[in-house]
Amino acid sequence: MPADRKRDDPDAGPPVPGSNASKNHGKRKHTVPHIVVKLWPGKTDAQKKELAEAIARQVMETLDYQEKSVSVAVEEVEQARWREDVHIPDIVEQPERIYKKPGYTM
Repeated sequence: MPADRKRDDPDAGPPVPGSNASKNHGKRKHTVPHIVVKLWPGKTDAQKKELAEAIARQVMETLDYQEKSVSVAVEEVEQARWREDVHIPDIVEQPERIYKKPGYTM
């Protein structure tokens, strides 16, 4: 962590160089990552909560955010709708956004 940034800084997390966020880094109030996990129905609430907590911990550790800055949602998508609602629009049509590619094809 840079020496000029305190751990309790609500803006914790580096801005993207050259972005508006970078130019206004000292002026904004919060930087809040929100992660959405899409999966088939069938997992228990306990499993979804455990997954959300694990993702939040990793985001805090990897990106240097505070717990209060991170939120995680779980969106259930029926298996019959996966291709049309997730695979094509989120994976096939936006490959530049995928940092961990799936090992399946549809």
